[in-house]
Amino acid sequence: MKHAAGTLAFIARFVILGLAVAFVVSLLWPGVSDRLRAGVGLHSGQPTTTAAPSTNLGHSSGPASYADAVAKAAPSVVNIYANKMVTEQGVQMYSDPVMQRLFGGRPAIYKRREQSLGSGVIVSDRGYVLTNNHVIAKADDIQVLLYDGRVAKAQLIGADVETDLAVLKIDVSSPPVIRIADQHPARTGDVVLAIGNPLGLNQTVTMGIISAIGRQLSSANPEDFIQTDAAINLGNSGGALVNTDGELVGINTLLIGKAANAEGISFAIPVSSAKKVLDQIIDSGHVVRGWMGADYAFVPVSADSGLPAAARGAQVTDVYPGGPAAQAGIQQHDILLRIGTDDIVDPADLRRREAALKPGSKVEVSGLRNGSPFHADVILAQRPPMTPTASLDS
Repeated sequence: MKHAAGTLAFIARFVILGLAVAFVVSLLWPGVSDRLRAGVGLHSGQPTTTAAPSTNLGHSSGPASYADAVAKAAPSVVNIYANKMVTEQGVQMYSDPVMQRLFGGRPAIYKRREQSLGSGVIVSDRGYVLTNNHVIAKADDIQVLLYDGRVAKAQLIGADVETDLAVLKIDVSSPPVIRIADQHPARTGDVVLAIGNPLGLNQTVTMGIISAIGRQLSSANPEDFIQTDAAINLGNSGGALVNTDGELVGINTLLIGKAANAEGISFAIPVSSAKKVLDQIIDSGHVVRGWMGADYAFVPVSADSGLPAAARGAQVTDVYPGGPAAQAGIQQHDILLRIGTDDIVDPADLRRREAALKPGSKVEVSGLRNGSPFHADVILAQRPPMTPTASLDS
């Protein structure tokens, strides 16, 4: 018995010593136990997890740099210097002190040369440049500075006040033409880059996102705009708004400044609208729009209107005497629901569809009059000239 007890005590001491050594080893080298088990074909009892490769669920974090997009688009963006003579009234003082004391001065007209700074985008290998109308309005000399340092005199081909767009032409060899975002329509939330000549600092790039699309800046204007928070300052007018592939999505046109307690609200003309204006101006020198001769507002919704809660269409608020709508029998308070084969979403949608039709063409308009359906054939006229839609700060 005494021999057996001694043997057990000897074994116990070595077991305790082994556990102590194992504890110390596990503290100093935490993974050694797993490696030892793996070496003898044992497992820890815990399920092993293999790091799965990360999968792209369609959410891209975006590139770390937009230098490639800028390198593609920047050579097509130009600086525009528009010079014009400005006439001002003033007072000319007499050189004779006696006459000056008696009469104080006499009215005089002074002329001075004023230079407007802006930006533009080369959109054709024939040298056509898109810019804003307010940049070159009333200018008698327009100079264009290209990205590579070349300077060219620009010819005004035509301008459109409603979209605030103008088309210039420069005669240079191998003009760098920007790519148009035909296959990638702008979406709210897309990252965009504004490239232009702010404050005369020469080409500058700012970044933001598209805050909204389809913005209406005037109830009477059929055009819509892209809203962005990319920084646009004086001189950016007419510059390029591009996507992360360096493709043109819009022409920067105006900003709402701090005078309106606004920050990060700027607007650009969608490239689809700009291209239509470009094509018409190149073809005929001006833009032609269809016109029905009526004003519209949203459809009022009431319990007795007989219309669904989310009523679409446009209500006629005014009919111009002698205009196409008046001649077709359209009346005030009529609710227009369809033009041609297209449903009318709202007043802005109707104005866009109306403007897209050619003057002289006939279109069927249908809707409700006092709750009863009606149809009318309207022969569109050419839309009369309109004033600019907003005051421009860029």
